[in-house]
Amino acid sequence: MSRFPGFIIVITLLGFGVSGCASSGATPHPFPAPSQPTPNSSTPNAQPTPNSQSPTPNSQSPKPNAQSPKPNAQSPIAYSLTGTALGLRGTPYRNGGADPSGFDCSGFVQYVFAQHGVSVPRKVVDQFRAGHDVPPAKLQAGDLVFFTTVAPGASHVGIALGSDEFVHAPSSTGEVRVEHLSAAYWSTRFVGARRVL
Repeated sequence: MSRFPGFIIVITLLGFGVSGCASSGATPHPFPAPSQPTPNSSTPNAQPTPNSQSPTPNSQSPKPNAQSPKPNAQSPIAYSLTGTALGLRGTPYRNGGADPSGFDCSGFVQYVFAQHGVSVPRKVVDQFRAGHDVPPAKLQAGDLVFFTTVAPGASHVGIALGSDEFVHAPSSTGEVRVEHLSAAYWSTRFVGARRVL
């Protein structure tokens, strides 16, 4: 229950109403330094389990798995969606940003999904209610991963890639980048995942 299969998790920071990374101007401190991305880009198949309750921080710490990721069987667009997200690496963070001139976490997620005809809410708190709850052991490429950074509950979001990686838009001095879900900073702040594809 406290393990994440080998998945690249792309975490895109999503704006969170009053205290989220996008809407409030709050900057989670300290964001970790960028890590080197790995070349994996898909994940194993799994079925979502609906859940209306928000997990608490540290309830499920993600762990890497040597398993090779596979495309999301539920969504034929998961592979191209994660490709779009990875193509935006290096785009600067911009509070309230939702286009390639600059993104905040939730703006990044909303933009990437919109490029594939999938509508998701703008704010982190609303994105955390979208779709279906996904247990950490069943994450797939394209799932949204959420963290508590500036307020209790979900206040940061990213997109899962597979093999323990995710892509996101971190802080006011960051840029869109790939990081590891199992890194100490992120694993201790993980609050849940949702599937919207």
